Amino acid sequence: MVKRNANIAKLKGSYLFPEIERRKRAYLDNKKDSKLLSLGIGDTTLPIPSFITKEMAAFSEGLGTFEGYHGYGPPFGGEALRAALSVHHYQNIIPADDIFISDGAKPDIFRLQALFGQDSLISVQDPAYPAFVDTSVLQGRTLGFNEDKPGYEGITYLPCKPENDFFPDLDKAKGTDLLILVSPNNPTGKAFNRKELQTIVDFALKEKILIIYDAAYSSYIRSKDTPKSIYEIEGAREAAIEMNSFSKMIGFTGVRCGFTVVPKELHFEDGSSIKKDWERIISTCFNGASNIASMGALRALSPDGLRAIKKMTDYYLENAHLLKKEMISLGFEVYGGENAPFIWMRRGKKEDSWDLFNEFLTKAELIVTPGSGFGPAGNGFIRCSAFIERESLHQALSRLKRLYALT
Repeated sequence: MVKRNANIAKLKGSYLFPEIERRKRAYLDNKKDSKLLSLGIGDTTLPIPSFITKEMAAFSEGLGTFEGYHGYGPPFGGEALRAALSVHHYQNIIPADDIFISDGAKPDIFRLQALFGQDSLISVQDPAYPAFVDTSVLQGRTLGFNEDKPGYEGITYLPCKPENDFFPDLDKAKGTDLLILVSPNNPTGKAFNRKELQTIVDFALKEKILIIYDAAYSSYIRSKDTPKSIYEIEGAREAAIEMNSFSKMIGFTGVRCGFTVVPKELHFEDGSSIKKDWERIISTCFNGASNIASMGALRALSPDGLRAIKKMTDYYLENAHLLKKEMISLGFEVYGGENAPFIWMRRGKKEDSWDLFNEFLTKAELIVTPGSGFGPAGNGFIRCSAFIERESLHQALSRLKRLYALT
């Protein structure tokens, strides 16, 4: 009989978002007339601009003709899209051939793990998007979950809390090989400013640590002293791999198109090229992003597409501002919502995240995300997403005001 991958057994329980869905379904089974609203899973709600969908539709129709048919695309992404990202997203600081188009940042998180040996030591910003830790577990870089000291043994957690302005204690990362950072952070909303990023890059270069930098929410950055890419920082091309996605900038969560930058300046300990190994991994296990999705992404980088990105992200940021203002008035300790579409909040320092989740669910019929699902430092917090239609947000705020005005 075939043996199970032992690393899967090391994963703690179920993945965060399926667990939320399970609890939601259990609630609905007992209260079928419920009118739940979601401030939870970070899926976008605004429609993709029609001029982008028309571009994809026209390309799709063309696939039904001899003249318009395209088979496999280039495994690393079409030249036009890579060039457009180089110009419009990276302002020419990153060459097109260092940009790799994918089916989203999340699949790239897993594929990136194949670049590094099983004995590579991981340090991770805590809290952070759970896929980073879970994919590290699946690659065998941990001894398993420790219930006594929540977290995976063998992974170094860098707690980011209000007390340290959500900036990791980099000294704890010394001796590790990979430093995983998310900025703007999901879930806390923290975005590293220029000085903080320079400190991180300088540390990584000195300690010979490779940064894995998730910038999926960079299009929400509005602060002038906060870079949208780590490559705006001197030395970053010798220190970092950066991931990004069209999902949250223009509503491509279901279309699936992302990109990862692997600069040619990056090398392994033995001097070999990280970029060349990444090209080999892509060529081996991926046939390239959907050419239909790529056409939509290319249209999103046109002048009217860039204006649409700004309009869409402004809408969600306004939601975040409204939500943050209301929760502060109701007595919550609130963070985020400035350069990211997330609100990170707690009511009491000793309150359990899932208890607060259940309170929102059963008393206000609102879905939120428990902070403990993002790492040990997240317990006590909940994350609220601004990816909601404005009218639904006003309904959610009305429920919260009724609930907490009485407590």
